[in-house]
Amino acid sequence: MATIKDVAKLAGVALSTASYALSGDSRVSSKTRSKVLEAARQLNYRKNGFAMDLKRSRTKTIALILTDLSGPYYSELIRSVQEVALTNGYDLIACSSIGGRDSTAVKFLREKRADGAIILAPNIRDEVLIETSGPQFPIVVMDRPLCSEYLVNVLVDGEQGGYTATRYLLENGHRHVAYISGSSDSYDNHLRYQGYLRALAEAGLEEQSKWRLSGNFVREGGYNATKMMIMQGSLPSAVFYGNDEMAIGGLKAFEESGISVPDDVSVIGYDDIQLAEYVNPPLTTIKQPKSEAGSLAAHLLFQILGGESVKQSYMLTTEMMERASAGKSKIEN
Repeated sequence: MATIKDVAKLAGVALSTASYALSGDSRVSSKTRSKVLEAARQLNYRKNGFAMDLKRSRTKTIALILTDLSGPYYSELIRSVQEVALTNGYDLIACSSIGGRDSTAVKFLREKRADGAIILAPNIRDEVLIETSGPQFPIVVMDRPLCSEYLVNVLVDGEQGGYTATRYLLENGHRHVAYISGSSDSYDNHLRYQGYLRALAEAGLEEQSKWRLSGNFVREGGYNATKMMIMQGSLPSAVFYGNDEMAIGGLKAFEESGISVPDDVSVIGYDDIQLAEYVNPPLTTIKQPKSEAGSLAAHLLFQILGGESVKQSYMLTTEMMERASAGKSKIEN
Protein backbone atom coordinates (compact mmCIF):
# COMPACT_ATOMS: atom_id res chain seq x y z
CA MET A 1 0.00 0.00 0.00
CA ALA A 2 1.32 3.45 -0.96
CA THR A 3 2.70 5.70 1.78
CA ILE A 4 2.92 9.47 2.04
CA LYS A 5 6.62 9.14 1.16
CA ASP A 6 5.62 7.58 -2.17
CA VAL A 7 3.23 10.46 -2.82
CA ALA A 8 5.87 13.08 -2.02
CA LYS A 9 8.41 11.36 -4.29
CA LEU A 10 6.00 11.11 -7.24
CA ALA A 11 4.89 14.73 -6.81
CA GLY A 12 8.49 15.93 -6.49
CA VAL A 13 7.93 17.72 -3.17
CA ALA A 14 9.18 17.46 0.38
CA LEU A 15 7.48 15.03 2.75
CA SER A 16 6.23 17.92 4.90
CA THR A 17 4.78 19.68 1.85
CA ALA A 18 2.91 16.54 0.84
CA SER A 19 1.53 16.24 4.36
CA TYR A 20 0.38 19.87 4.36
CA ALA A 21 -1.22 19.49 0.92
CA LEU A 22 -3.14 16.36 1.88
CA SER A 23 -4.38 18.09 5.04
CA GLY A 24 -5.64 21.09 3.07
CA ASP A 25 -3.21 23.46 4.77
CA SER A 26 -3.44 27.02 3.39
CA ARG A 27 0.37 27.31 3.36
CA VAL A 28 0.47 25.14 0.24
CA SER A 29 -0.30 26.78 -3.11
CA SER A 30 -3.20 25.48 -5.18
CA LYS A 31 -0.78 24.38 -7.92
CA THR A 32 1.29 22.30 -5.50
CA ARG A 33 -1.80 20.90 -3.80
CA SER A 34 -3.19 19.78 -7.17
CA LYS A 35 0.11 18.07 -8.00
CA VAL A 36 0.17 16.22 -4.67
CA LEU A 37 -3.50 15.18 -4.93
CA GLU A 38 -2.92 13.87 -8.45
CA ALA A 39 0.04 11.83 -7.21
CA ALA A 40 -2.10 10.46 -4.36
CA ARG A 41 -4.84 9.55 -6.84
CA GLN A 42 -2.41 7.74 -9.14
CA LEU A 43 -1.02 5.75 -6.22
CA ASN A 44 -4.49 5.15 -4.74
CA TYR A 45 -3.12 6.62 -1.51
CA ARG A 46 -5.53 7.10 1.38
CA LYS A 47 -4.60 9.12 4.43
CA ASN A 48 -4.59 7.08 7.61
CA GLY A 49 -7.96 7.61 9.28
CA PHE A 50 -10.44 5.52 11.20
CA ALA A 51 -11.05 3.21 8.26
CA MET A 52 -8.88 3.65 5.22
CA ASP A 53 -8.15 0.06 4.36
CA LEU A 54 -10.72 -1.63 2.11
CA LYS A 55 -10.59 -4.67 4.39
CA ARG A 56 -11.54 -2.62 7.43
CA SER A 57 -14.34 -3.67 9.74
CA ARG A 58 -17.58 -1.72 9.65
CA THR A 59 -17.76 1.47 11.70
CA LYS A 60 -21.55 1.02 12.19
CA THR A 61 -21.84 4.71 11.33
CA ILE A 62 -23.26 6.58 8.35
CA ALA A 63 -22.62 10.23 7.53
CA LEU A 64 -25.13 12.91 6.54
CA ILE A 65 -23.42 15.94 5.02
CA LEU A 66 -25.49 19.09 4.64
CA THR A 67 -24.80 22.63 3.50
CA ASP A 68 -26.04 23.90 6.84
CA LEU A 69 -27.17 22.09 9.99
CA SER A 70 -29.56 24.87 11.04
CA GLY A 71 -33.04 25.57 9.73
CA PRO A 72 -36.32 23.64 9.88
CA TYR A 73 -35.88 21.89 6.54
CA TYR A 74 -32.64 20.24 7.60
CA SER A 75 -33.92 19.29 11.06
CA GLU A 76 -36.75 17.22 9.54
CA LEU A 77 -34.33 15.55 7.13
CA ILE A 78 -31.84 14.71 9.89
CA ARG A 79 -34.61 13.22 12.02
CA SER A 80 -35.84 10.93 9.23
CA VAL A 81 -32.34 9.64 8.41
CA GLN A 82 -31.55 9.13 12.09
CA GLU A 83 -34.65 6.99 12.62
CA VAL A 84 -33.63 4.61 9.83
CA ALA A 85 -30.03 4.50 11.05
CA LEU A 86 -31.07 3.61 14.60
CA THR A 87 -33.45 0.94 13.32
CA ASN A 88 -30.49 -0.65 11.56
CA GLY A 89 -28.27 -0.44 14.63
CA TYR A 90 -26.14 2.38 13.22
CA ASP A 91 -25.08 5.77 14.52
CA LEU A 92 -25.48 8.92 12.44
CA ILE A 93 -22.89 11.67 12.11
CA ALA A 94 -24.23 14.91 10.62
CA CYS A 95 -21.76 17.56 9.53
CA SER A 96 -21.75 20.81 7.58
CA SER A 97 -19.97 21.31 4.26
CA ILE A 98 -19.19 24.97 4.99
CA GLY A 99 -15.70 25.57 3.67
CA GLY A 100 -16.14 23.66 0.41
CA ARG A 101 -13.12 21.62 -0.64
CA ASP A 102 -11.24 22.54 2.55
CA SER A 103 -14.12 21.60 4.84
CA THR A 104 -14.06 18.92 7.50
CA ALA A 105 -16.84 17.21 5.55
CA VAL A 106 -14.64 16.73 2.48
CA LYS A 107 -11.81 15.44 4.68
CA PHE A 108 -14.29 13.08 6.32
CA LEU A 109 -15.35 11.76 2.91
CA ARG A 110 -11.81 11.30 1.64
CA GLU A 111 -10.82 9.39 4.78
CA LYS A 112 -14.04 7.32 4.67
CA ARG A 113 -14.70 7.61 8.38
CA ALA A 114 -18.12 5.99 8.01
CA ASP A 115 -19.59 3.08 6.07
CA GLY A 116 -21.44 5.33 3.62
CA ALA A 117 -22.75 8.85 3.19
CA ILE A 118 -25.83 10.85 2.25
CA ILE A 119 -25.07 14.20 0.60
CA LEU A 120 -27.15 17.38 0.41
CA ALA A 121 -24.37 19.90 -0.08
CA PRO A 122 -24.03 21.55 -3.50
CA ASN A 123 -20.67 23.10 -2.57
CA ILE A 124 -19.01 19.67 -2.51
CA ARG A 125 -17.74 19.14 -6.04
CA ASP A 126 -18.88 16.26 -8.24
CA GLU A 127 -15.31 14.97 -8.58
CA VAL A 128 -14.97 14.54 -4.82
CA LEU A 129 -18.11 12.41 -4.64
CA ILE A 130 -17.15 10.31 -7.65
CA GLU A 131 -13.60 9.76 -6.41
CA THR A 132 -14.56 8.84 -2.84
CA SER A 133 -17.51 6.57 -3.61
CA GLY A 134 -16.75 2.89 -4.03
CA PRO A 135 -17.90 -0.65 -3.25
CA GLN A 136 -16.92 -0.18 0.40
CA PHE A 137 -18.25 3.38 0.58
CA PRO A 138 -21.57 3.97 -1.22
CA ILE A 139 -22.96 7.50 -1.45
CA VAL A 140 -26.55 8.69 -1.90
CA VAL A 141 -26.75 12.17 -3.45
CA MET A 142 -29.83 14.33 -2.83
CA ASP A 143 -28.87 17.65 -4.41
CA ARG A 144 -28.00 16.93 -8.05
CA PRO A 145 -28.21 14.20 -10.69
CA LEU A 146 -24.82 12.51 -10.69
CA CYS A 147 -23.93 9.36 -12.59
CA SER A 148 -21.28 6.99 -11.24
CA GLU A 149 -21.16 3.30 -10.39
CA TYR A 150 -21.33 3.69 -6.61
CA LEU A 151 -23.57 6.77 -6.45
CA VAL A 152 -27.35 6.74 -6.11
CA ASN A 153 -29.58 9.79 -6.67
CA VAL A 154 -32.66 10.64 -4.59
CA LEU A 155 -34.16 13.78 -6.10
CA VAL A 156 -37.36 15.82 -5.89
CA ASP A 157 -39.06 17.15 -9.02
CA GLY A 158 -38.42 20.81 -8.25
CA GLU A 159 -39.21 21.99 -11.78
CA GLN A 160 -42.72 20.60 -11.49
CA GLY A 161 -43.04 22.14 -8.02
CA GLY A 162 -42.07 25.58 -9.33
CA TYR A 163 -44.49 25.17 -12.21
CA THR A 164 -47.33 24.11 -9.89
CA ALA A 165 -46.83 27.12 -7.61
CA THR A 166 -46.75 29.61 -10.47
CA ARG A 167 -49.62 27.93 -12.31
CA TYR A 168 -51.76 28.16 -9.16
CA LEU A 169 -51.22 31.93 -9.05
CA LEU A 170 -51.94 32.32 -12.76
CA GLU A 171 -55.15 30.33 -12.45
CA ASN A 172 -56.22 32.75 -9.72
CA GLY A 173 -55.93 35.66 -12.13
CA HIS A 174 -52.44 36.88 -11.29
CA ARG A 175 -50.45 38.17 -14.26
CA HIS A 176 -47.71 39.97 -12.36
CA VAL A 177 -45.82 37.26 -10.44
CA ALA A 178 -42.45 37.88 -8.80
CA TYR A 179 -39.90 35.21 -7.95
CA ILE A 180 -37.59 35.49 -4.91
CA SER A 181 -34.79 33.04 -5.56
CA GLY A 182 -32.45 31.02 -3.39
CA SER A 183 -28.71 30.53 -3.80
CA SER A 184 -27.49 30.99 -7.36
CA ASP A 185 -25.43 27.77 -7.22
CA SER A 186 -28.33 25.67 -5.96
CA TYR A 187 -29.60 22.92 -8.25
CA ASP A 188 -32.96 23.02 -6.44
CA ASN A 189 -33.28 26.76 -6.95
CA HIS A 190 -32.52 26.35 -10.65
CA LEU A 191 -35.28 23.76 -11.04
CA ARG A 192 -37.89 25.86 -9.23
CA TYR A 193 -37.01 28.88 -11.32
CA GLN A 194 -37.29 26.85 -14.53
CA GLY A 195 -40.77 25.72 -13.46
CA TYR A 196 -41.72 29.34 -12.80
CA LEU A 197 -40.54 30.36 -16.27
CA ARG A 198 -42.37 27.46 -17.93
CA ALA A 199 -45.67 28.43 -16.33
CA LEU A 200 -45.22 32.07 -17.37
CA ALA A 201 -44.36 31.05 -20.94
CA GLU A 202 -47.45 28.83 -21.21
CA ALA A 203 -49.57 31.82 -20.15
CA GLY A 204 -47.92 34.03 -22.77
CA LEU A 205 -46.13 36.09 -20.13
CA GLU A 206 -42.53 37.16 -19.76
CA GLU A 207 -40.48 37.46 -16.59
CA GLN A 208 -39.90 41.01 -15.43
CA SER A 209 -36.36 41.46 -14.13
CA LYS A 210 -37.43 43.98 -11.47
CA TRP A 211 -39.46 41.23 -9.84
CA ARG A 212 -36.70 38.66 -9.61
CA LEU A 213 -34.60 39.14 -6.50
CA SER A 214 -32.39 36.85 -4.42
CA GLY A 215 -33.05 35.92 -0.81
CA ASN A 216 -30.40 33.18 -0.51
CA PHE A 217 -32.87 30.71 1.03
CA VAL A 218 -32.85 32.46 4.45
CA ARG A 219 -35.55 34.37 6.32
CA GLU A 220 -33.56 37.61 6.50
CA GLY A 221 -32.86 37.37 2.77
CA GLY A 222 -36.57 37.05 1.99
CA TYR A 223 -37.31 40.01 4.26
CA ASN A 224 -34.65 42.21 2.61
CA ALA A 225 -35.63 41.22 -0.94
CA THR A 226 -39.27 42.02 -0.20
CA LYS A 227 -38.38 45.38 1.34
CA MET A 228 -36.39 46.20 -1.79
CA MET A 229 -39.32 45.22 -3.99
CA ILE A 230 -41.67 47.42 -1.94
CA MET A 231 -39.29 50.37 -2.19
CA GLN A 232 -39.34 50.11 -5.99
CA GLY A 233 -42.91 51.37 -5.79
CA SER A 234 -44.41 48.86 -8.24
CA LEU A 235 -45.67 45.74 -6.53
CA PRO A 236 -46.60 42.51 -8.31
CA SER A 237 -49.95 40.99 -7.44
CA ALA A 238 -48.26 37.78 -6.25
CA VAL A 239 -44.86 36.55 -5.07
CA PHE A 240 -43.46 33.04 -5.34
CA TYR A 241 -40.66 32.52 -2.82
CA GLY A 242 -38.13 29.75 -3.48
CA ASN A 243 -38.59 28.42 0.06
CA ASP A 244 -40.77 28.96 3.14
CA GLU A 245 -38.03 30.64 5.16
CA MET A 246 -37.83 33.47 2.63
CA ALA A 247 -41.64 33.63 2.40
CA ILE A 248 -41.93 34.06 6.17
CA GLY A 249 -39.41 36.90 5.98
CA GLY A 250 -41.50 38.38 3.17
CA LEU A 251 -44.71 38.22 5.25
CA LYS A 252 -43.01 40.25 7.96
CA ALA A 253 -41.83 42.87 5.44
CA PHE A 254 -45.33 43.22 3.97
CA GLU A 255 -46.89 43.53 7.43
CA GLU A 256 -44.44 46.24 8.46
CA SER A 257 -45.26 48.18 5.30
CA GLY A 258 -49.02 47.97 5.82
CA ILE A 259 -49.50 45.66 2.84
CA SER A 260 -52.16 43.02 3.42
CA VAL A 261 -51.57 39.38 2.46
CA PRO A 262 -53.48 38.10 0.50
CA ASP A 263 -55.73 41.15 -0.09
CA ASP A 264 -52.98 43.32 -1.60
CA VAL A 265 -50.49 40.65 -2.63
CA SER A 266 -50.59 36.85 -2.66
CA VAL A 267 -47.68 34.79 -1.33
CA ILE A 268 -46.62 31.22 -2.00
CA GLY A 269 -43.65 29.45 -0.41
CA TYR A 270 -41.87 26.15 -1.01
CA ASP A 271 -41.00 23.25 1.34
CA ASP A 272 -43.95 23.19 3.78
CA ILE A 273 -41.84 23.45 6.92
CA GLN A 274 -43.69 22.94 10.22
CA LEU A 275 -43.91 26.68 10.88
CA ALA A 276 -45.71 27.33 7.57
CA GLU A 277 -49.21 26.60 8.88
CA TYR A 278 -48.71 28.66 12.06
CA VAL A 279 -47.68 32.03 10.59
CA ASN A 280 -50.25 34.74 9.92
CA PRO A 281 -51.74 34.21 7.44
CA PRO A 282 -51.03 30.47 7.19
CA LEU A 283 -48.68 29.97 4.26
CA THR A 284 -49.79 28.45 0.97
CA THR A 285 -46.81 26.42 -0.17
CA ILE A 286 -45.41 23.50 -2.14
CA LYS A 287 -44.83 20.51 0.12
CA GLN A 288 -41.51 18.76 -0.31
CA PRO A 289 -41.35 15.12 0.78
CA LYS A 290 -38.59 15.89 3.30
CA SER A 291 -39.05 12.94 5.62
CA GLU A 292 -39.81 10.57 2.76
CA ALA A 293 -36.67 11.63 0.87
CA GLY A 294 -34.47 11.26 3.94
CA SER A 295 -35.92 7.87 4.82
CA LEU A 296 -35.58 6.63 1.24
CA ALA A 297 -31.96 7.80 1.02
CA ALA A 298 -31.09 6.02 4.28
CA HIS A 299 -32.94 2.82 3.34
CA LEU A 300 -31.13 2.72 -0.01
CA LEU A 301 -27.77 3.17 1.69
CA PHE A 302 -28.46 0.23 3.99
CA GLN A 303 -29.69 -1.91 1.11
CA ILE A 304 -26.41 -1.28 -0.71
CA LEU A 305 -24.39 -2.00 2.44
CA GLY A 306 -26.33 -5.25 2.70
CA GLY A 307 -25.29 -6.28 -0.80
CA GLU A 308 -28.61 -5.58 -2.52
CA SER A 309 -28.95 -4.00 -5.95
CA VAL A 310 -30.88 -0.72 -6.25
CA LYS A 311 -31.78 1.63 -9.08
CA GLN A 312 -29.40 4.50 -9.73
CA SER A 313 -31.99 7.28 -9.58
CA TYR A 314 -35.25 7.96 -7.73
CA MET A 315 -37.55 10.95 -8.33
CA LEU A 316 -40.11 12.12 -5.75
CA THR A 317 -43.00 14.50 -6.39
CA THR A 318 -44.29 17.60 -4.60
CA GLU A 319 -47.76 18.56 -3.39
CA MET A 320 -49.70 21.84 -3.31
CA MET A 321 -50.74 22.95 0.19
CA GLU A 322 -53.52 25.55 -0.06
CA ARG A 323 -53.82 27.83 2.96
CA ALA A 324 -54.63 31.50 3.39
CA SER A 325 -51.69 33.50 2.02
CA ALA A 326 -52.71 33.30 -1.66
CA GLY A 327 -56.01 34.28 -3.20
CA LYS A 328 -57.57 35.61 -6.37
CA SER A 329 -56.07 38.68 -7.99
CA LYS A 330 -57.90 41.96 -7.38
CA ILE A 331 -55.89 43.78 -10.03
CA GLU A 332 -57.51 44.46 -13.39
CA ASN A 333 -55.46 42.75 -16.10
